Amino acid sequence: MAFQTLTSWRDAIAVYRHPRVIAMLFLGFSAGLPFLLVFSTLSAWLRDLGVSRTAIGFFAWVGITYSIKVLWAPVVDRASLPFLTRLLGKRRSWMLLAQIGIALGLLGMAMTDPTTDLVRMASFALLVAFSSATQDIAIDAYRIEAIAKERQAAMAATYILGYRVALLVAGAGAFYIAEYTSWSGAYLLMAALMMVGMATALTVTEPAHDLDRENVMFEKRVIAFMQRSAHLPEQLRAAVAWFIGAVVCPFADFFSRNGLLAIVILVFIGIFRLSDITMGIMANPFYLDLGFSKTQIANIAKFFGFFMTIAGSVIGGVLVVRYGIMRPLLLGAVMVAATNLLFAFMATVGPDLTWLTIVISADNVSGGLSSAAFIAYLSSLTNRAYTATQYALFSSFMTLPGKFISGFSGVVVDGFGYVTFFIYAAAIGVPAILLVLYLMWRVNVDAMKGAQAR
Repeated sequence: MAFQTLTSWRDAIAVYRHPRVIAMLFLGFSAGLPFLLVFSTLSAWLRDLGVSRTAIGFFAWVGITYSIKVLWAPVVDRASLPFLTRLLGKRRSWMLLAQIGIALGLLGMAMTDPTTDLVRMASFALLVAFSSATQDIAIDAYRIEAIAKERQAAMAATYILGYRVALLVAGAGAFYIAEYTSWSGAYLLMAALMMVGMATALTVTEPAHDLDRENVMFEKRVIAFMQRSAHLPEQLRAAVAWFIGAVVCPFADFFSRNGLLAIVILVFIGIFRLSDITMGIMANPFYLDLGFSKTQIANIAKFFGFFMTIAGSVIGGVLVVRYGIMRPLLLGAVMVAATNLLFAFMATVGPDLTWLTIVISADNVSGGLSSAAFIAYLSSLTNRAYTATQYALFSSFMTLPGKFISGFSGVVVDGFGYVTFFIYAAAIGVPAILLVLYLMWRVNVDAMKGAQAR
């Protein structure tokens, strides 16, 4: 997890001029574009045409694909696509195939009338979501393999920028287009915008897929199985051997490299964003209940907050290059928890625009900084022999606990009020801070043991 850091601020900032760092801006846009188009934007389209709220609610199940992508990540990690893989390489071929799937799904949605064929609309939405989750797997693997670990936060920062721009396009942009043309016209344009990702996948160079000696040793599990199973049918042996290499080895590798610390790491991954996710679901209701108008919320919380998030991501990228991963990760964890206390104070102040600006600035800068550092941390945990599978595992752990606990946010607000809720949201961020400190201590201890051994 530790790595050599640069000593110059100029070198740290210059990381954003790297061609692959710049390319992540466009890949981030490609990853972010489909997300709202199968969630809130789609919900608005359906409701605008009079589809029942019950039916709209069922469309939320489409999003499960993003949380279970670890199930098919081994296929993306190891399988080759006929013709495409030979032409483009492993990561770029899967990216392009997924982008084509997204574009076709959006075209299908644009040409479907939800009032007469809701099942067909759901099927195309599922194609978009499945293809989008697959694209995420391929892009995450590309990002980790394409550049050195100390530049991962910069890759994350430009990815977040592209992703956020795509959310604006797929959110506010789609609404504007639908207002002046139609929802079908909006989705047709969104399908065309997937050309941004396709052009990037065709333009960037495929990263190297080198296996070091440790990785090759792990593949001996497959060789050992093949030697023990000579009596089995050849097709069965090949299928089981592929499963061992693609599914068993990535998980066995992670626990082998980290030992019992692997459990601590997975717990840390699961709780790092608890405070952020728990607070986030109540943010918009809080602004409205406090008395802010929708225009004020849009101008400050959404538009201004967008730039603050990007600023935080860029700062996080520079800090990781300058100081390594762990110290910016600690700073991000502290900032995310502390900003909830600012929300608690604002709940006592009332609808004050100055305070809203201050709180939004702090919240979005801390969110952007912590996200960039956290993505760099997750990237540092992966073995490049199993990049896609292991990162998909981490990203699933990253959101599932937060999604579950955030479901009780409304209960806390209704029972105790906003001040208590935001103090509670800050408090559940404390375990993440403590675990960062513990992991920092373990990194230092391991470094000292390594130095003594030499």
